[in-house]
Amino acid sequence: MSLANVDLSNCDREPIHILGQIQSYGYLLAIHPDTYAIVHASENIADLLGLSASQVMGQPLESVVAKTDIPAGRLMSLLKADDPNGSWETLNPYQMTVNDQALNLIIHQHAGLIVLEWEPAIDARDTDSSHTLLNQRLITESLTEVQTSQTLTELLQNTARRVKSITGFDRVMVYRFGADWHGQVIAEEKEDQLEPFLGLHYPASDIPKQARELYKVNLVRLIADVDSTPSRILSQPDRPDDKPLNLTYSVLRAVSPIHIEYLKNMGVKASMSISLIYQDELWGLISCHNTTPLFVDYPARRTAKFVSQLLSVALEFRKDREDLAAQQLYQQAGQRLHEQLLLSDTIVRAITQFPITALDVTSAPGAALLFDGKLYRLGQTPDESAIRGMADWMSTTNTTTFLETSQLPNLYPPAEGFREVGAGLLAIVLSRELNEYIFWFKPERVQEVSWAGNPNKPVTFDGNGVGKISPRTSFASWTQMVHNTSEPWSKAEVSAAVKLRDDALQIVNKQANEIRMLNQQLKLAYEELDAFSYTVSHDLRTPLSSIRCYSEILLEEYGKDLVPDANSLLNKVIDSTDKMRRLIRHILYYSRMGRSELDTQHIDMNKLLNDIREDIMVTVQGRSLRMEIGNTPSIYADPLMVLQLFTNLLGNAAKYTKLAPDGLVTVTGYQNDNEVVYSVEDNGIGFDMKQADRMFELFKRLENARNFEGTGVGLTIVKRIVDRHHGRIWFQSEPNKGTIFFVSFPTK
Repeated sequence: MSLANVDLSNCDREPIHILGQIQSYGYLLAIHPDTYAIVHASENIADLLGLSASQVMGQPLESVVAKTDIPAGRLMSLLKADDPNGSWETLNPYQMTVNDQALNLIIHQHAGLIVLEWEPAIDARDTDSSHTLLNQRLITESLTEVQTSQTLTELLQNTARRVKSITGFDRVMVYRFGADWHGQVIAEEKEDQLEPFLGLHYPASDIPKQARELYKVNLVRLIADVDSTPSRILSQPDRPDDKPLNLTYSVLRAVSPIHIEYLKNMGVKASMSISLIYQDELWGLISCHNTTPLFVDYPARRTAKFVSQLLSVALEFRKDREDLAAQQLYQQAGQRLHEQLLLSDTIVRAITQFPITALDVTSAPGAALLFDGKLYRLGQTPDESAIRGMADWMSTTNTTTFLETSQLPNLYPPAEGFREVGAGLLAIVLSRELNEYIFWFKPERVQEVSWAGNPNKPVTFDGNGVGKISPRTSFASWTQMVHNTSEPWSKAEVSAAVKLRDDALQIVNKQANEIRMLNQQLKLAYEELDAFSYTVSHDLRTPLSSIRCYSEILLEEYGKDLVPDANSLLNKVIDSTDKMRRLIRHILYYSRMGRSELDTQHIDMNKLLNDIREDIMVTVQGRSLRMEIGNTPSIYADPLMVLQLFTNLLGNAAKYTKLAPDGLVTVTGYQNDNEVVYSVEDNGIGFDMKQADRMFELFKRLENARNFEGTGVGLTIVKRIVDRHHGRIWFQSEPNKGTIFFVSFPTK
């Protein structure tokens, strides 16, 4: 059977917050917050109210409970005592006796409805204050343990023992999530006859993503009896099918059938989980198992929740303290590097050639700097070709600041070839465009991991041959060797690396400013040269005009008397002066382009393009040429420059279609949010795109254009006009198939 027929995501897609059922030990009503009319009810509500779900649906809550032992007045005052935000946390649970049964009422508001849930309670008439005193004592002892535990392992083990005392479960485990969301049992308290699970790993698929999200908002989750039949939640007949009751915050929410199967396969009859949160993220779970059904009442669950919150606070404190110690060490090295950067003439010398180097800001045994085309290696790193290949790969990723992974071969398969020194990578980007990076490498850490059963979930197939992933049936220890993984990067290491990047870029920017000053001086020199070329070109026009004028006089006055060769020579002089005049005119225009101010205004492109077409069509009489004008959105630019630009583009297009039997030039434009784009397309001689880098060079002409008259200045002028307007120009071409030029002008 092919894996193509297997649904690998059925666990992750299961809508566990809207299962439409509650566990059988409790009862549920959902009411409208304004009218208190009943919108949803559990099918077993008749056991509580003496009225079926269909009988109470749509009825006001007060009139329904008035027919029962539930104190209607107290219930309604309890609902109205809530604050506007819909949180009854300080009032929950509210104990009442109904039909001689002690019940705890738990209320919450979510997704536009108030949800009331009743569950069994320890009857206050049959107990004294010992239960409360016990919980208070357990909380006090937990506070003491948080303060006195010497190590994290000791603290977690003490917490497992304390939760077992509070809840009475056979087994209590502390389960920590890894970076890939697989989990490991890192503390355990159990009955002697049970097999130990301490140290075992569980795959991420055991607790899918949507379940982890619920654990973050609903911190305690009880499953009292996996063999019980859940009670369906019924709705008002006119309630839309696509609006089931959202049970995200419900204490009675039924259990996913997949999870029930999972627990049965483990031999577990009851379970409870308590979330451990670190920096607003799910760090782990306190997972409780029992071999027989077990109900834990709300006050006991709340006490266990409080203990877990104490542990979460302790985790933050201890972890932050460890991170702070490492961060201070790396910060000292980073400060020294910053001083070296300020004193050194280059980044390379600052971070590779002093006693304190880039190696000192992390615990990695190897680092490398790729800068200005050269590679510098420190410590244990892959070879140069491997690092350069990885840098090329980095440029294809979306990394803009840093990349951090402890499983590089999974992201970049060639890294498996150097996993002994580089299974883990921390990289900071100095310049993606210039392919400049600093890399840190951590070696592979081969691990022997013991899983609770084969972590690859088995596939089962239905009658149609469609497979789905099912929970494991065996939880016998299953050992696996894990490769391609390094020690993880700490936040302190990442923070120090990013700080080094900021410091290095400050120096780069400082050096760039120095280069900018040199560029400013170069610009002044260029402007002086530009003015000089303008002056020289302008002054050349007068003697050139004289040469042409005298040549024409000689030809007119003495042409009949001259020998044929002399007559031909005078005509060549006149033709040469015409070519030089055109060249000087282009040079003058090119020079003027850098000196004149822009007179920007809205341009009627339809009129401008039609005028250019008329002028060109006069000069090409005698051959087949069509010039078609499409859409002509207006542009905001200098009219004289735009006239010159399109005169050059359309003139070139007309010129290079001379060899085509039927020449065709098409010009059209369109506008988007940021720019107006025009295209000029011809079916002329085209050119090889390999020569594209020479297209806008002054006085440069492509090989296949040498038989056509031209100066090699026209497209350079076009490029300069586009640059002056902060626009863009690009092209596409193929030999003997024509060319398309595109020019864009900003809309603002």
